[in-house]
Amino acid sequence: MILSRDDAWLQGMGENLDRLGLRTISAYEPDAGCAALADLPIEAVLVNETCQREWPDIVAQLRAACWPRRIPVILMRLDDQHQIPEDWDMVFTRDAHAQQIVVSVEHLVRACIAEEEYDTRRETFNAGLQDLDSLLENQPILNILSIGKPDPEYLAMTHALREKGVEVTAALSSYSAFDYLHDKTFDAVLLWGGAQPSESLAIAAGMRRNTRLYHTPVLLRLSKLVEVDIGDAFLRGVNDIANPKATVPEISDRLVRLARTHRRQVTIRKTLETMRHRPEMDKGTGLFGRDLFAAHLARLSNAASERHRTLSICVLKIAETPEVTRARSRKMLDKAVPQIGSMVARLVRAEDSAGRLSNDVFALALPATSVEAARSVGERISAVVSCTAFDSGEGKTPYVVEFIVGAAEIRDGEPAATALMRAATAVGNPDREAV
Repeated sequence: MILSRDDAWLQGMGENLDRLGLRTISAYEPDAGCAALADLPIEAVLVNETCQREWPDIVAQLRAACWPRRIPVILMRLDDQHQIPEDWDMVFTRDAHAQQIVVSVEHLVRACIAEEEYDTRRETFNAGLQDLDSLLENQPILNILSIGKPDPEYLAMTHALREKGVEVTAALSSYSAFDYLHDKTFDAVLLWGGAQPSESLAIAAGMRRNTRLYHTPVLLRLSKLVEVDIGDAFLRGVNDIANPKATVPEISDRLVRLARTHRRQVTIRKTLETMRHRPEMDKGTGLFGRDLFAAHLARLSNAASERHRTLSICVLKIAETPEVTRARSRKMLDKAVPQIGSMVARLVRAEDSAGRLSNDVFALALPATSVEAARSVGERISAVVSCTAFDSGEGKTPYVVEFIVGAAEIRDGEPAATALMRAATAVGNPDREAV
């Protein structure tokens, strides 16, 4: 949703975001915006700064209107001449490229979904889990890595970041940068574009090829009016771009917000991943057991309805190939199932829930995911598992396992068990697709 009284800007921003695949709805007044948030599955809000000046409490109003759904609220500023309140998830000037906003929205929405999943799992496990505010207290100070040759703005940027309580480490080359990235964990990376941004883009691309660094946010600072393909820069792994007009206070503010969001997201996802070792989970795989998965799925279904979120289910059944039949007869399939289950648990996002329904059947509950995306997740997992050879015993040739994939999206008012059965029916009849 875009909230603004500036009709020309509102329409222009809406058209640019729509062109990039981000569907938008417009609102001219906070009351109208809050009503839309309460009734529609809006995932993020973009607010013109003039609205923030007229209604200082607008962020709290917008968040309350859609609760218990969590949303990112982003401020679009006219300039950076005054202090920005801390409660905005991200802040851009009106010079920001629409692609920057789309990338930021996607990242922030996934973080909100992870927080919602944490809330739901607290209910499922019923004990021993802190609330989010307690979980995120007493964090170490933020760490940012600055990469590039000395720039006239470097000292001013470093000073501005340290005033915000951020530790800054400088790397003057890509070689020293990757040494630092290998030895230490950073919450964000600042790339100084210089005269040849191609080197900075190569560093961003290198980070995206590293599983440990994949999610670390990267801001590219363009110091001169050089031609950069914005779309290519984001495809190469840049999360945000500061154009030459951007000032030091604006860039430092965006960097800190990027780093803070990343730290919050990493903390929540690590906590979600450690839940695989809880005693209630299936030993050996880290999956939800059948009964626990059913209870959690019911809570997810109720929560999705309250939050106006989609919820899809994917069912994976081991295909009865001749190889699998022979392995089953020799009791070798039973030995492989814990390894297969462990692979399934690690191939889904931390905010997704994977369960073991029987020896041959696994299920995934995927919040804020369409049925098409859920089916793609199942097919990706099947492709990875089918590339693994399992021991057949007695010197026999190793065998591979393939999955039959079924998926269904929970409909309005539909019990979660009914949607699960629709996905399972598609598994039983591979020619039939659930919707």
